[in-house]
Amino acid sequence: MRTLLIKCGGSTLGELSTDFFVSLQDLKKQNYQIVIIHGGGPDINQMLAQLHVQAEYVNGLRKTTAEILEVVELVLAGKTNRSLVQMLEGHKLSALGLNGSDVGLLKGRYINKEELGYVGEITEVNSEFIHSILTQGIIPVITPIAITNTGVKLNVNADYAAAAVAKALKVEQCLFVTDVEGIMVDGAVREMLTADEVENFIASGEIYGGMIPKVASALSVLEKGIESVRIVAGKKKIYQHDRWFGTKILGKERGI
Repeated sequence: MRTLLIKCGGSTLGELSTDFFVSLQDLKKQNYQIVIIHGGGPDINQMLAQLHVQAEYVNGLRKTTAEILEVVELVLAGKTNRSLVQMLEGHKLSALGLNGSDVGLLKGRYINKEELGYVGEITEVNSEFIHSILTQGIIPVITPIAITNTGVKLNVNADYAAAAVAKALKVEQCLFVTDVEGIMVDGAVREMLTADEVENFIASGEIYGGMIPKVASALSVLEKGIESVRIVAGKKKIYQHDRWFGTKILGKERGI
C-alpha cells in the first residue's frame, strides 16, 4: 500500500483550490492511499477571542487549560474537520472525519503538565484502524487530539501529530500544505534540498520572513525521524502525470 500523509495547517484550509483536490483524485487513481492531519489555529484563536479567553504560548506550544482544551476540541472536531471532509466529498473523494482521541487513534502523554497544561505528545498510533479505513478507499481526516491511558484528552501540535502518524504508517511521502509553492531561493523554487542546506539558507537570509515558520514546521517533522518532507501549495496542483510539485526536504542523514 502506497500511503501519503498530508498535513494541512489551519490557515491554509480556506485556500485549498480545485486544482489541489484534482491532484488528490489523480493520486487515488495511481493507487495512493491518503491520510490527512489538520490544524485549526486561526479558527481556535477566533473562538477564544469571542469568548474573551487569553491565549498563552510556551516555546511555540499553546498552553492549554481545561477551558481552552474544550474550545480546541470543539473547533477542530466540530468546525475545521467537518469543513475539510465536506470539501473532499464535494470533489468526489470519500472521507471520514475522526477525532484523534476516538478509538485510541492517537495515544498520548503530557509534555509538561505544570507549564503547558493539557498539551501532549503522541506515544502510540492505532495504525490497524487507519489501515482498515484506507483499504475501503476512504481518506481519514484526523484532528490532533490525543488521549492518555487514563482517558484524558490532550492537545497535540499538528506538525508533531503528522510526524507520529507518518512514522507509524511508514508513509511514502509526508506533504506539508502551505500558501507557497515551495522553498524559493534566488527567485526560483528549489525542487530538492537537504535539511542542512535549508538551515544554511535561513542563516544567510535567503530564506526569510513568513517562510521561516513554514520551513521550521517541516524540519520539526524530520527531527522526529521522518526521512523527507515535501512543501506544497494548497492553491495549486501538487501532483500531475507522475510529477510532484513543491520542494522536497531530505533529512540530514540522507543527503542528496
